[in-house]
This record gives sequence, C-alpha cells and structure tokens, in this order.
Amino acid sequence: MAAPMEVVVCADSSGQLWNCAVYELHSWTNLLTYRGGNTSPRTLAVLNGEYILGAQLGKNYISVWEVQRKDQLQQKIVCPGVVTCLTASPNGLYLLAGIAEAIYLWEVRITCLLSLASNHHQIITCLKPLFRHAGHMRLFSINDLSFIYFCTFNVVQVDPLRTPEPRHVWAQHSLPITDIHCGLMGPQARVATASLDQTVKLWEISSGEMLLSVLFDVGIMSVTFDPCEYSLFCGGSDGSIFQVSLYSSNLSRDKAFQPDSEGNQVFKGHRNLVTCLSVSMDGTLLLSGSHDETVRLWDIQSKQSLRTLNHKGPVTNAFIMPAPANMFLPDGRPSVPLPRFSRHLNTTEQGEGPEAGGVSLRLGLHTQGSEESYLEKAEKLYSMMCAITDKRVFGDGENTKVRVAELEEEVKTLKKINKDLYEFSSQLLTKPS
Repeated sequence: MAAPMEVVVCADSSGQLWNCAVYELHSWTNLLTYRGGNTSPRTLAVLNGEYILGAQLGKNYISVWEVQRKDQLQQKIVCPGVVTCLTASPNGLYLLAGIAEAIYLWEVRITCLLSLASNHHQIITCLKPLFRHAGHMRLFSINDLSFIYFCTFNVVQVDPLRTPEPRHVWAQHSLPITDIHCGLMGPQARVATASLDQTVKLWEISSGEMLLSVLFDVGIMSVTFDPCEYSLFCGGSDGSIFQVSLYSSNLSRDKAFQPDSEGNQVFKGHRNLVTCLSVSMDGTLLLSGSHDETVRLWDIQSKQSLRTLNHKGPVTNAFIMPAPANMFLPDGRPSVPLPRFSRHLNTTEQGEGPEAGGVSLRLGLHTQGSEESYLEKAEKLYSMMCAITDKRVFGDGENTKVRVAELEEEVKTLKKINKDLYEFSSQLLTKPS
C-alpha cells in the first residue's frame, strides 16, 4: 500500500497573491490556492480534511474554504473578538480558538460553544491540542510567560458559573513563550516550549516535571519534534535552525547548545526569524517558514536546503500534512456544512436560541446528585493510568503491566458508552421537529 501523499500548506502576511496555498511536498508543485484577506500567525488549520480555516489578521472572523475547491471566495465565521490562535481536532469534532485571554471550544457538528476557559491574565498566543481519541482530549495554551495544560473534561463539564481549572501551569520561562509542540506518547507524552529567554524546555505531561532545558545564543521563535522524537528542531531569531539530539550520550537536564558529532547541528539559510517548523512523516525532511519571506525545505541528514518558495510578505503559517482524501476531487463536497457558530455559552439568553437557529449543549450536566458521569469515570481512569505508568512511584513490575491492561480495557468500554451517548444525543438534536 502506497504511503499517503504529503502536502505543504502555507500563508504569509501580505495576502497579495492568495491567502494560503497548497504545494506537493517533493515536487513543490502548486496544487491549490485560497483567496481572500490574510491569515494571522498560528491560526491556519484544517478541519476534518474538508475545510481550511484561517483567522483574519486584526479582524474578528475566521475565513473558511472548502478544501477541494480552487480559487473560491471564503465563507466567514464571526467571533466575539480578534482570534490570536486557532486549531482543530484531527477527528473534526472540535474547533478551538484563543480570543483575548480566553479559550473558546466549539463542537463543530452542532456549532455550539461548549466552553469558555478564561482564567488567563494575558492574551493567548498559541493553542495546541493533544487528542488521544475522539472522546478524550487535552489542551495546551500559552500566554506571555505561562504554559498551561487543561484536561478537556474539566473545560467542558465545568459549571457555567465556575472557571475551569488547569491540570498543570508551568511558569519557568523568564521571557514570553513563542511556540509549543506536543508529542504523541499518550499519558507519557512530552511537550516542548520555546521562548525569547533563549531556552527551549522539555516537559513530561503526567508528572509536570521539566526534563530538559537547552540554552541558545538567540531567542527561539518556533519548535518541533521529528515523528520519533529523536531530535528537537528550534527556529532562532537570527534565522538559524538548531537540531538538538534527545539521545546524545552527554545529555543533561540543563545544557547549553553546542554543535557536535552526536546530532546537535545547525541549519543555515534564512536571514530573519524562523517562525514555523514542521517535519515530514518519515522524518527525513524539515519545512521552515521565516520573516525573510521564504519557505524552505531541508534534507535533515545533510542539512542542505532542497527547495525555496518566495512569498510577498513574512511567512505566518507553514506546515506539512497528509493530503485529505477529497482534496483533489473537484466534485466532492463536505459531509457537514458549517452554519453560524454560537458566540455565547447560554445561547437562549443572548437571542441565539432555537428560534434564532442556535443550539446549546453542555456535556456532563445531565447527571444529578453525587453519581459520576461516564466522562468523570474516564477521567479518573486516565489519571490512574498516568500514575501507574510513572515508574518512580510504582516501579515497572508484572503487576503494574496487568493493572494497566485492566484499566485500558475499562477505558475502552467507557469510550464505547460515551460514543453511543453522543450519537444518541446528536440524533435527538438534529431530528426534524
């Protein structure tokens, strides 16, 4: 079976030629362009492989394009304020936006606002999800100096009158955080943060412990892992890209970056801030976007620049992704249209109730008394799995492996129940009256 085709999606701040464009990764052939306005940094996202979304620079709406249609004018999702960061879940169920000091979480199919997390004290500049499966999601956000980890269970099921509490808050950076990247290791996933304080820090989600801090000579504007998490790639404010080996023999908790023969290397070619980094699925190619108005493709092994794409303004977004199945089907259409999104938690109080076409749904509030909901049970099991897989507490004996297997089986059962409940409630909400 052939590997999925990978494409490059990129945008710049000028919007002179197009808002964003899609290129084939290896040949650099322009496949699609999307017109209308210009997209803000860290706000270009693909929803369910059917829509491309981009928050407009300095404006309070998100532009939407059907992914398979060429040169179309965008639709618009009006938001409560200027969107500073935007992301979507890979399963297409949720859309998340940072607006001022708050995180907005929408459920796409019914377009209702599920939650509004507003316990930040500064503007949110980056928002990344860690989605383990359709019913279990983790959110990460950053403002100027803090890196915050939310459980979606806490965000969605919280009482509307009470602010959701984060699971972890990290504030060890001394200057603004510029980027964040999440690993893919489930309960033991790692997260990297980049900062203008000239450091990149590596964190463990389950324990909240800082695993590594690397000091550079310049501020770091972007960070990413390769798929196997053997290396960190860090984009500098001087145009350099630093490759940090996570498996070198002299790896210590705090270290200063030095190029060496064990995997710590420097990519040279950009002349200004490197604001976007992304690695191909096979780990051989690195994509970078810069304020020098270029996107570059690098061979990681040789550190050579293979291709350069010139833009008309500073690059705001650039990433590699597998091409959606319907991207090249001109007659295809999205399975679910995107109607107007609700801007309020309680839509009936804001004139957006059923009479106005709005729908309000609060997950988990169907239970009364002290009985736990299925999502609460799943959250407890997840927390236990995180603790049990922490070898410092429980060791790594045979009993631990058996207990983990039992918990995983119970989580699968709860996930199935939760999925059935979700499908049943969706049918009730979408059933014609």
